[in-house]
Amino acid sequence: MNQLAMNELKRFRDEITRFMMMYKFALDVMETRIGVLVEEFQFLHEYNPIEHTKSRLKSPESILNKLYRKGGDISFPGIREHIKDIAGLRITCSFLSDIYVISDMLKNQVDLTVLEEKDYIRNPKPNGYQSLHLLIEVPVNMSDRQERVCVEVQIRTIAMDFWASLEHKIYYKYKQGNETVPARLLEELKEAAQAASALDRQMERLHKEVEGIEEERSLSAEGKENRIVISNQQYALPQAFLDLMNPGK
Repeated sequence: MNQLAMNELKRFRDEITRFMMMYKFALDVMETRIGVLVEEFQFLHEYNPIEHTKSRLKSPESILNKLYRKGGDISFPGIREHIKDIAGLRITCSFLSDIYVISDMLKNQVDLTVLEEKDYIRNPKPNGYQSLHLLIEVPVNMSDRQERVCVEVQIRTIAMDFWASLEHKIYYKYKQGNETVPARLLEELKEAAQAASALDRQMERLHKEVEGIEEERSLSAEGKENRIVISNQQYALPQAFLDLMNPGK
């Protein structure tokens, strides 16, 4: 390989690396923001609505395969136009209501743009799949410019995530053998999705009942309103701050 060809190869490799890094940085931005929301929620509500998050980047091979299926141009603009899930972030919550709380918090961030929303919780897929999908455009500051990068965010409960993981394993196993998933398994998967949905609704009811008990205890606790806790550090509120709440006194 001559020097010119090597230089071209290096330039192309650098372009691909830079392109993929944009999506990696977009995931970093989203995970940082989710971390901030979690801390704020813990301090103000003494409750964390997010159990865990998981992110992933599609491989260049997977991107090209999907581009071939969609019939898009093999170019960076073609990829950006046709492939919206290069960067994926999954947020797992404890309860159904948490899903919409997190969704609303993300929508309220003025520099994030929600391009698309698919609610597979209110409208499950025929196979029983449930989750809330958001396509979010994220600002990413590179060394020479700002890019708007698309990230697919999936928000679901623990029960939904467990079902989706099982469904993926079953389909993957049969796909490896070039076989079709038996109708009996598909029916059982759908029944399992309905059972998971019923469990989510029951857990939501229990959660609200426990929240009501905790709220009553909080109201009856003496002196708690005179303290705040940040990063496990407790601070007493000076009387001057408390007087701001009652300026007429």
